[in-house]
Amino acid sequence: MKSLNSIEPGERAVISEIKSAEGIRRRLLDIGMIPGTEVECVGRSPSGDPKAFLIRGAVIAIRSEDSAGIIVC
Repeated sequence: MKSLNSIEPGERAVISEIKSAEGIRRRLLDIGMIPGTEVECVGRSPSGDPKAFLIRGAVIAIRSEDSAGIIVC
């Protein structure tokens, strides 16, 4: 079991579960991060956090503390 923040630029994964706190969980669901969605890491900031992910045609930056609760396969 790995989290979204473990994938590197150029890698893809599929969301299997979201285990985040309710506030951030609702926001993630609202932007289309639901189980079964393919996500691609397209970049990261120079400091390494946040990373940018391509989700359903949109690029979204997500902090590592928020992406740690997103389980991918």
